Amino acid sequence: MSLTVEDLTGGVMTEFQEKLRAQHEESMHRELEALLGTANKAEAEISSKDFEGFKNLFHRFLQVKGPAVDWAKINRPPEESIQPYEKIKMKGLPDDISASLNKLAVVKLNGGLGTSMGCTGPKSLISVRNENTFLDLTVQQIEHLNKTFNADVPLVLMNSFNTDEDTKKILQKYKHHRVNIHTFNQSRYPRINKESLLPIAKNMSTGGQNGEAWYPPGHGDVYASFSNSGLLDKLLSEGKEYIFVSNIDNLGATVDLFILQHLMSQPADRRCEFIMEVTDKTRADVKGGTLIQYEDHLRLLEIAQVPKNHVDEFKSVTKFKIFNTNNLWISLPAIKRLQDTNKLDLEIIVNPKTLDGGLNVIQLETAVGAAIKSFNNALGVNVPRSRFLPVKTSSDLLLVMSNLYSLDAGSLTMSRKREFPSTPHVKLGSSFTKVQQFLCRFESIPDMLELDHLTVSGDVTFGKNVSLKGTVIIIANHGDRIDIPAGAMLENKIVSGNLRILDH
Repeated sequence: MSLTVEDLTGGVMTEFQEKLRAQHEESMHRELEALLGTANKAEAEISSKDFEGFKNLFHRFLQVKGPAVDWAKINRPPEESIQPYEKIKMKGLPDDISASLNKLAVVKLNGGLGTSMGCTGPKSLISVRNENTFLDLTVQQIEHLNKTFNADVPLVLMNSFNTDEDTKKILQKYKHHRVNIHTFNQSRYPRINKESLLPIAKNMSTGGQNGEAWYPPGHGDVYASFSNSGLLDKLLSEGKEYIFVSNIDNLGATVDLFILQHLMSQPADRRCEFIMEVTDKTRADVKGGTLIQYEDHLRLLEIAQVPKNHVDEFKSVTKFKIFNTNNLWISLPAIKRLQDTNKLDLEIIVNPKTLDGGLNVIQLETAVGAAIKSFNNALGVNVPRSRFLPVKTSSDLLLVMSNLYSLDAGSLTMSRKREFPSTPHVKLGSSFTKVQQFLCRFESIPDMLELDHLTVSGDVTFGKNVSLKGTVIIIANHGDRIDIPAGAMLENKIVSGNLRILDH
């Protein structure tokens, strides 16, 4: 008899279940040893470190009893634990900004592939603006900081086994830029068969059919892999005190000098070891993790940890008003201390997947922000929405490519010509999902300065110099096609049916 995920998460442990758990753990260890036996010496050395972390996660997964949080113990965070950005900004900047910057390193989470947007290879290599990729913009931002303030802020990329090779090839082109770039790889963990709770991998290779057998275990792995790579000690020896961590696809996540100054100006005995940037929730962000007070600690609550009967409450904009942008400022000495003493306690996120062949697997993951409860004097800072500009879909891509944003030294800022600061709500249909398709459907990106809402569905193309204002809805039914002619101006319009403009 095998133990299912449901059995493991239910109620009190019986002696029988205890034995089963021990059996599962033994079998898992045996399988991992056998896998290591298929690797060459260098690979085995790296993978055995990865597997230590995985064993620890698997052990904790087997111990889990019931949901990760007791809903009755959840409280709103106390006022002082989430500071408004304006209050932090009022403190101003020091005379010597470069001294603060020299204690900072920027870490970008670069493990993701562009598959959801129809691209092969690292997502960071998708062109987002004037032929510039996410990576180009990041390098430009940091180079601009280093030149402006005569500082040395290094860029650190956390790659995964999926993105490492392609990213390293591209890094050659930044050799003459004024920014030191380091990379390290996050761990590689085995996907687990949901029924047998054993790895599906046959050997250590990531090629061919075995490619589906491995996964990078979420960005919570940054602490262990950063430490294992030796980079944590290297940066500490260079006098770095904080890292600013963010997702590489969040174009709003630039180095903020006011938040950095807030960290640097705290008295030594009350040093803030962790800042999480949060921002006000809108209806589009209902799934984002939020900060709660739980047993006297600030804690990140993710939707995956919420008991099913409370999900609607979690999504409500009134009870949980803010969400985590995943822009984090973290003390390096504190990471070192918590890693060395094994005190980082990250909740496990169980991520079920169905592979192409129909096999049900689970991935055990963790989130970087979940560590907030382990750090001293942790703080949330409620930042403007402009610091959260992720590009997850082609709808997001349309916004950042448009004239809503102007580009300066790698940073995107909302155009001064837009009369109100919120971004339009854009919903592009499935014909636009893949970047290649998306680009073919626009001869040029429309003028969107006065747009509030855009919905496009079906086979629709846009000519040059189209301008969209107010609420625009364009729907081509199945079998129909709509070509929006060059120079068209659509304001508060619904376009449907069939519209083809033919050159003659």
